[in-house]
Amino acid sequence: MIVVTTFEVPGRRIVRTLGLVRGNTVRARHLGRDLLAVFRNLVGGEVHEYTKLMAECREQALDRMIEEAKSLGANAVVGVRFTSSEILANAAEILVYGTAAIIE
Repeated sequence: MIVVTTFEVPGRRIVRTLGLVRGNTVRARHLGRDLLAVFRNLVGGEVHEYTKLMAECREQALDRMIEEAKSLGANAVVGVRFTSSEILANAAEILVYGTAAIIE
């Protein structure tokens, strides 16, 4: 599966677009990670616990989008974008979306 943020795939031609595909995940913060983040905030620097959590969220959302594209018969997803939003005080959603396509 080819996944690109551009609306074209260099060296390939889009034969057919199959429509919007998306994947998302909602994750809540973990109390243990929150405590570590509070201590890290006191001394400054990257909050590794949240960096890892968000990376896992992005990968899961991307995997879900790819599965949806495959179910439509696509071999590529173009115009891919990520967005996030806060659902609750302690939970966030990561959404990835793009256009499923068949390319040569």
